Amino acid sequence: MKKILVFLFLLPFFNAGASEHKLYSMPGTQVIPIKDTISNKQYELLIKLPDNYAKNKEKNYPVVYFTDAVEHIELLSSASYMIMKDVILVGISWQKDISEDLKQQYGVHVSRYMDYTFKKTINPRHPKIKFGQADNHLAFIRKDVFKFVESNYRTEPNNRTYFGFSAGGVFGVYALMVQPDTFKNYILGSALDEEVPTLFAQEHAALKNTQSAINVFTSYGELEKEVGPFVEDFVSKLRNKKYKGLASIKNIVVESYGHSDSSPLVAAHSLKWLKSLQPKSKEDK
Repeated sequence: MKKILVFLFLLPFFNAGASEHKLYSMPGTQVIPIKDTISNKQYELLIKLPDNYAKNKEKNYPVVYFTDAVEHIELLSSASYMIMKDVILVGISWQKDISEDLKQQYGVHVSRYMDYTFKKTINPRHPKIKFGQADNHLAFIRKDVFKFVESNYRTEPNNRTYFGFSAGGVFGVYALMVQPDTFKNYILGSALDEEVPTLFAQEHAALKNTQSAINVFTSYGELEKEVGPFVEDFVSKLRNKKYKGLASIKNIVVESYGHSDSSPLVAAHSLKWLKSLQPKSKEDK
């Protein structure tokens, strides 16, 4: 009992010592609140600048935009540092001012079920979720996110890339088909489901435009038995359509991996692909 009393007496000091440790923050990364001025929703941008950004004041950089920001910022930061250093990363968070009841029921990521889906449906099992808000979310990115990033950082507005995985990848497919000029390059990891083929009915005229020069990278894990056929069908349709606006289409199957565990390799393969599309710098020549 004496030992227990001594322990309880000392416990606050143990906690105080633990709380004094600094939390690690990713160097060169900023957290920026941003409001969707169309729907009045609140989000955050996680912006990771290249190490040489402050030094090279005359240099503009390509930007990789990605959804599910907190899930991908560390992955893409590491991959870009090793593979493609001269790039700005911009992660778009889940909605921050989501109602507490939705958070409690579905988690802090609940907005992805609304923002990344394009088919407006009502699910009796999930009556509180407004599926099919991808059009609004895309408008937010085009109007507010691009405006903020390109007004405050030295970017190449004509060299935007989108990285999306899983539901975020489906959102990327939606953007590609309905407003392809949103990004120059689309990275779509494990992105397909049975609804995606319907998007070909909404194909934008820009896909048939020889001036677009859009590049598409798709990937999925070899063990994704349900997703794989949809990806292959999507890629086959893209190629058979012979869209003049598509400069290149690359599809990679990550061997011996499933859904979630394929994402690190998708990041590595896709950034290597993206780097190959960039103009050669003096250092590369």
